[in-house]
Amino acid sequence: MRLLVMLAVALTPTIGYSQAPVITGAVNAASLAQDQPLSPGSLVSLFGTGLAASTATASTVPLPDSIAGVSVTFSGITAPLQFVSPGQINLQVPWRVEPGITDIVVTVNGQTSAAFRAEVGPVSPGIFRIASGSSQAVAINPDGSIAGDYGSVPGVKTEPAVVGNTLMILATGLGLVTPAITDGAASRDQARTTLATPTVLVNGFPALVTFSGLSPQFVGVNQINIVVPE
Repeated sequence: MRLLVMLAVALTPTIGYSQAPVITGAVNAASLAQDQPLSPGSLVSLFGTGLAASTATASTVPLPDSIAGVSVTFSGITAPLQFVSPGQINLQVPWRVEPGITDIVVTVNGQTSAAFRAEVGPVSPGIFRIASGSSQAVAINPDGSIAGDYGSVPGVKTEPAVVGNTLMILATGLGLVTPAITDGAASRDQARTTLATPTVLVNGFPALVTFSGLSPQFVGVNQINIVVPE
C-alpha cells in the first residue's frame, strides 16, 4: 500500500505537465479591454488554462525571458515575463513586434500552445487603476497622493487635483520611444519620450502635456505629466 501511494504522488506532477497550455485572451494590462489592440513595449495580460505549472514572479530587471519553465513568443520573438500562473501571465510585448496580426505562443516545460492571434497597433493606451475593479486612475499629485475625493480609496491617501498643478499619470501602450530601449529594461539611465504625444482630457477639457515617455521605475509603464486645466 505504501508503494502505491508513493507512485501516485510521483506521477501527479507528470500528468499535469503533459497538458498543453491554452491561451484564451490577451489584453492591455491597464485597461483590460477585450476589443483593444496590443502595442509594442506595452504590458499585457494573457489569460487561459495550463499557462504555468506554478505561480512565480520575476525578481530581476531586466525582466527574464523565462520563469518557472514558462516562455512566450510574439511571432517568434521572445517576450520578457513579469508574472506567471496557471491562469494568467503578465509580460511586456517585445519592442520589435510590428503592427498587424501577431501569433502568441506559450511554452510550459516543453509543451507548446496553439498560436493565439492578436492585433497589434502602433499605439493602444490604457491608464492604470489604483485597484482591480476600481475606476480610480493612478494619477499622482505633486505631494504623492492620488488625485481623487478625500477618502475615496480605503487605505490610500487621496486629495483632489488642483488647477495649475502637475499630475503624473501611469499608463501603458503609448508605443515606441526615443532613444530606443531593450526588451524588459526599465528607463533608469535616461529619459525616454514617446514618438506619439497623447491628448489628455480632464473632465472633457484638454490638459497641457509636459512629458510623455517611460517611467524610470517600472518596465513597460508610461509616465504622462499634465498640467490640470481650469
